Amino acid sequence: MLKIKQKNFQLNEDWINNVKVNLSAVERRTSSLTKRRTVKKEYQVAWLLKAINLLDLTTLSGDDTFGKVEKLCHKALNPVSEIVISKLNIPYKSVKVGAVCVYHDLVSHAKELLSGKIPVAAVSTGFPAGLSSYQTRKKEIVNSINKGADEIDIVINRSFVIRNEWKKLYDEVKSFKECSKGKKIKAILGVGDIGTLRNVAKASLVAMMAGADFIKTSTGKEKTNANLNNSLVMLRMIREFYEYTGKKVGFKPAGGISTSKDVLSYLILINEELGSDWLKPELFRIGASSLLMDIERQLYHYVFGRYATNDKMAIA
Repeated sequence: MLKIKQKNFQLNEDWINNVKVNLSAVERRTSSLTKRRTVKKEYQVAWLLKAINLLDLTTLSGDDTFGKVEKLCHKALNPVSEIVISKLNIPYKSVKVGAVCVYHDLVSHAKELLSGKIPVAAVSTGFPAGLSSYQTRKKEIVNSINKGADEIDIVINRSFVIRNEWKKLYDEVKSFKECSKGKKIKAILGVGDIGTLRNVAKASLVAMMAGADFIKTSTGKEKTNANLNNSLVMLRMIREFYEYTGKKVGFKPAGGISTSKDVLSYLILINEELGSDWLKPELFRIGASSLLMDIERQLYHYVFGRYATNDKMAIA
């Protein structure tokens, strides 16, 4: 397929309407991942350390406070205990997460604490429902950037997908990208709310045409969040978009990824579907809050031959 290299892409409804998804084939492909033996020993350690570098360490709760964000930022800068890092013969400050993701009111606090060492991402545009007024949603982006946000996780209006109103979705995401003033935007599709995997594929394509730097599965608040099936569909659309345009778009699964076993499946899927170029923070992030604790437990087990108690794996 001919690559058309350009920064801005027009909405191509013929391309969108011709998208097909074979559910049986998707399920066969993803089931092959869960049936394999996973990586072990030092190979698992290497993959888990890679996963930490790809992690958007997140707190998006109604009880978020300055103190909670301080703990989160400290953990982001020191994601694995010093004793484990030293046993692995890795420089202590060499491991850090990809970004810290917070609500708007906590952006400037996180920015100050991280001192530019790690990007700060803000959820925006009426997160998580995406149903506040259009002008309000645009202002949220500008306000968070003015507070210091390096990245913006936007929420699309899922009703546009359900009603097949692709021009409205395209215009919305394009305008959000324009408001971002060159900052990276991650378009949250809300896969659990848009009905079918075909809708997931179409929404992915429209968001990329409109300029999204990343496509993201979900807010973490839906009944269905990231899973291997919806992730595979989105990855295939990323690959198709790259083959046609030459533009690499990132991917972020979010919600429900809480164990090392889970994250290894995603890393393997990314590597097999898109290649090693995507296994870096510029093109792959994992949205999670509790995943880091399990990764650290596995690293502790590798080093000491036993699992640590929960008090040794505290968030800070």
